[in-house]
Amino acid sequence: MTNTTIDIPITLNGRATHLRCSAPTQTLLHALNAAGHTGTKEGCGDGDCGACTVALLHRDCDGITRALAVNSCLIPTAQLAGAQLVTVEGLQTLNHGSLHPTQSALVTHGGSQCGYCTPGFVMSLFAAFHSAEKAIDDAVVEGNLCRCTGYTNIRRAMAELLAAPVLHLAPLPEPATSEPATSGPATFADTPLLRRPGNLLEALALKHATPEAQWLAGATDLGLEFSRAAQHPKPLIAIDALPELNTLHITGNCLEIGAGVSLSRLQWALRGKPQNGDVDLSGHRNGLRTITTMLHWFAATQVRNRATLGGNLGTASPIGDLLPVLLALDGVLVLQSVRGERLLAAADYFLGYRQTQLSSDELVRCVRINLTGHGTRRLNESYKVGKRGSDDISIVAACFVLDLDPENRIVHARLAYGGIAAVPIRAMSAEAQLIGQIFRPELGQMVRPMLEAAFNPLTDFRGSAEYRKRLILNLFDKFLAEMGAQL
Repeated sequence: MTNTTIDIPITLNGRATHLRCSAPTQTLLHALNAAGHTGTKEGCGDGDCGACTVALLHRDCDGITRALAVNSCLIPTAQLAGAQLVTVEGLQTLNHGSLHPTQSALVTHGGSQCGYCTPGFVMSLFAAFHSAEKAIDDAVVEGNLCRCTGYTNIRRAMAELLAAPVLHLAPLPEPATSEPATSGPATFADTPLLRRPGNLLEALALKHATPEAQWLAGATDLGLEFSRAAQHPKPLIAIDALPELNTLHITGNCLEIGAGVSLSRLQWALRGKPQNGDVDLSGHRNGLRTITTMLHWFAATQVRNRATLGGNLGTASPIGDLLPVLLALDGVLVLQSVRGERLLAAADYFLGYRQTQLSSDELVRCVRINLTGHGTRRLNESYKVGKRGSDDISIVAACFVLDLDPENRIVHARLAYGGIAAVPIRAMSAEAQLIGQIFRPELGQMVRPMLEAAFNPLTDFRGSAEYRKRLILNLFDKFLAEMGAQL
């Protein structure tokens, strides 16, 4: 393998510079540390602990500069050519030589003991402090782990920041160039280089010519490989910035979610605070509770700021949290290659464990969800059971949709589960049994035999088959009870 050193143009802490990396897939964390920016720490290397948190800045279509907290241990440095980045060392510079309010609050309230996790807390607080929502508690606690202080003093610092007015960041200068400077041979054929095509057609042509290449979007899953080894055996095609994959809009009664839209962007649209010109989805929240709830439990803020719906589909994991959601909502995938576009129902996407209908040169361009139910009222919800809250793998994920007519008779039913088989799966026999029934919480007892017969759950270190069987039944009972209370 030919060695190559690459200098990546970047705006770092307000100054246009180049960040050197030993390989295209060397993580941002390791490149920062090698360049002397050691305030960014390595804790787990898996995107779980938050010690490596930095902030990526971007300018929204409304002209406001926004900060996104991300895990630097997962992102390949070369993917960030042209990006604006802030580390903990740069906060005083941005605050004209004084401690940033987030730093001052932690100092005042003693929110640090050994100090190893503190830079991550500071950067997550920084990103939340400059956001329109200031959802500081969710943004900080769920994605940052403190092993010694506990969270009482940190929460006191958060309370102080919540009481302060929202501050918008001043725009930062752009790097002089967005092209990486390469020292040594760097061809797509003989080194594991990371290509950054400018449009979808160019990306599809690259994949068609090099089918062994891997798509790279948020890197929250594939980045685990980069965290452990800078050299990656396959070439990569970065598609996170492609405009064709970054649209979120409604056409007629159909919601179209681009495969490159981050999960945080989708959350903001559902909360009525769309960004980047996205559609406001707050008026559809009741019909999309399956998405809203699952996004809350999906992962930590740093992960949601990078993770994409297309990436969740691309990994084809049986415990991908959004996959049972798409089954429950009868999602339709739009697949594209150099040969053109084709539509595929989410229910037909999986062939087996991590096997899908995707051809070697295809990608998921977007997902379409019909916003019109089959009755006059839709009852829907998602549930996730894991050993921790949001930042954990599902033991069982369940998504339920029931459409009712004016007499509360069920006219459409979807019961979808993840984490219990090699692929996400629906309880189709139970669905059929529910059609025509008047909704009542006792329906769980009627379909219990069908649910018990529909699945043969696995046993692993997260839970036994028997435990999963009980969850399959109990989660549907919980859904019926909660929806019954609403009715």
